[in-house]
Amino acid sequence: MNTTISLKKGSEIRRIGIEALIKALGPVGMARFMEEYDNGGSGDYTAEKYQQPDLTIDDIINELHNEKVSEYTKP
Repeated sequence: MNTTISLKKGSEIRRIGIEALIKALGPVGMARFMEEYDNGGSGDYTAEKYQQPDLTIDDIINELHNEKVSEYTKP
């Protein structure tokens, strides 16, 4: 028994999926489903974006260097 599998691009799978959701749920139901599925992320980006430390490029490079050094010196 031979079975042929047709691989589709991600964009086509999304298009077909959205069309199926609209057909089954209607446009509003599709939007509500997508909101439930995505859940809008987590956390409070607006508040958290201001909690990042003020680092210079040199600070970041030093941190990366220190992490690399400690990675190779672990027992």
